[in-house]
Amino acid sequence: MAELVFFSGTMDCGKSTLALQMDHNHRARSRVGLIFTKLDRMGESVLSSRLGLSTEAHEVTDELDFWDVVVDHLTHGHRADYLICDEAQFYTAEQIEQLARIVDELGIDVNCFGITADFRTELFPGAKRLFELADRVQVLQVAALCWCGARATHNARIIDGVMVVEGEQVVVGDTAAASATLVEYEVLCRRHYMRRMNSHAARMASATPDVLPFDLDVCPVPPRD
Repeated sequence: MAELVFFSGTMDCGKSTLALQMDHNHRARSRVGLIFTKLDRMGESVLSSRLGLSTEAHEVTDELDFWDVVVDHLTHGHRADYLICDEAQFYTAEQIEQLARIVDELGIDVNCFGITADFRTELFPGAKRLFELADRVQVLQVAALCWCGARATHNARIIDGVMVVEGEQVVVGDTAAASATLVEYEVLCRRHYMRRMNSHAARMASATPDVLPFDLDVCPVPPRD
């Protein structure tokens, strides 16, 4: 029986790598699938992993209707045994409902991959709807690590080396605008996320270049506005 499955986790836990591996395994058994992604780090119409692997994909826009795309694909005589949907947190709630309909009415497996919460610890709309509709939610077992070595649980946005908790929900990372402002992302444990202590701030606060701060007096909780 077809399923809608959400593979979730923080950044750096291997979601895109698993998506590519899953597609490879299906194709090795002569199954045919459609691959979708949105705002991939390597640009449009590509699903890529930080390990350097990549494959072509359909770029998802807010206007894309998954139901129409898949039905059109099938009515033109093509097969679709499964869907791989990467960066699913960026999809709209309506698009997640379209994916659920594809599972229920067309009997096609849909595998979604994405992070759950943004840099403010708020759920992305796509992730929220997947939690509500998915047949299974599977947290990936490859643990991303905070700079302190603990399991990372939160995604932090870093602008010019400083962690921020305000701004637009979706901003593509590792980019430099004309103003030379660098936007990056880093995974942190809850302890250091709450202290706004990313790796750059930890190095700056460290007493020596080789020791990172763990003491509360050295690594204080920042005051709330």
